[in-house]
Amino acid sequence: MTKKYSEEFKKQMVQEYLKGTSYPKLSKEYHVAKSTLVGWVKKYSEECQFTKPQTSPSFSENAKEIHELQKRIHELEKENLFLKKAAAFFAKEID
Repeated sequence: MTKKYSEEFKKQMVQEYLKGTSYPKLSKEYHVAKSTLVGWVKKYSEECQFTKPQTSPSFSENAKEIHELQKRIHELEKENLFLKKAAAFFAKEID
């Protein structure tokens, strides 16, 4: 399952990196692969150096919560798929 990130989120991550936050810290905190972050920095660093963030100070808290919720949704989708397969298996066994 491929995650979709908003342009705003990508640029915020680049700005965090440009402020001195390391790739490993960003990767761990926001559950984004280091290689993905590197790509975003390459793509947006010049633009982000000359623009101020247009987000509220609580953006990182909101982003963290959103990503935790997305992670939970993904886990629940996997669990739901497993339960559907189990129900089909046991329904077949009963017949």
